[in-house]
Amino acid sequence: MIPVFNEVESLRELNEKIQLAFQKTGYDLEIIIVDDGSRDGSAALAKEIAGAFPNVIATGFQRNRGKAAALNEGFRIVRGEFVATIDADLQDDPEALPAMLNYLQESGNDLISGWKQNRQDRFVKKRTSRIFNFVTRKLTGLNLHDINNGLKVYRAEVIKSINLYGELHRYIPVLAKVEGFSSGEYKVRHFPRKYGKTKYGPSRFYKGMLDLLTVLFITRFTKRPMHFFGLWGIMIVLIGLLSELWVLILKFGLHEPFRNHVALMIFGVLLIVFGMQFFSLGLISEMITFQNRKEK
Repeated sequence: MIPVFNEVESLRELNEKIQLAFQKTGYDLEIIIVDDGSRDGSAALAKEIAGAFPNVIATGFQRNRGKAAALNEGFRIVRGEFVATIDADLQDDPEALPAMLNYLQESGNDLISGWKQNRQDRFVKKRTSRIFNFVTRKLTGLNLHDINNGLKVYRAEVIKSINLYGELHRYIPVLAKVEGFSSGEYKVRHFPRKYGKTKYGPSRFYKGMLDLLTVLFITRFTKRPMHFFGLWGIMIVLIGLLSELWVLILKFGLHEPFRNHVALMIFGVLLIVFGMQFFSLGLISEMITFQNRKEK
């Protein structure tokens, strides 16, 4: 499956390379091109390629919805036992796909992510990606060197078990891990961008970190949200109660004027109210979680 956004120069060449890579294998190949609202003619070219190749399907959106939505659309219509994804910029090696599929079955894993060797990107992109992958490994416990690589192969049950939205496509191996699937990695060649401009920008780094916080919350507290909201709620309430207790000690124990500690008293009351709201949010989240499980 190929998610596409403004890659008209590379799309035809990529299709030919994928077709050639699978020509002498025992796999029945089906290519799904999902155009994510391109404005450079990529959608029209995808339909042209689909008309020329019986094993190519072209679909997409009228407007740009993001890579996660494009992947979700492709995952929705795939029919094979195994699924592969590759970006349309020709930087990943299509010839690696059959080998990755073979390795997927030999290793017993459910997902194999490509690990770029001798990465051909700009210095800033390489460094930020290295930091991003290091932080993600440490916080999620998933020992992959290139989690965000678009070159991946899956067993079909993996992609049917996860739901992508926003920018969560970066964390597919993490989401798969939550569902009980195992991941591995396979070293692949990487090439300089041949056509067009990179979609990478400074915003992707901080968005990636914010999405990492989202994933950490989803993976750790979705099933028991009270463990998060309740813990913080109790801690905040306790701090508020200690503040009020200290005001009472100052007033009645040390006989200090009450007017000197009005601010501390108000601060304590606000903490108690805020902590109770946090605790209540945990209870409501638990009720929603319980009802969703019941419906499932």
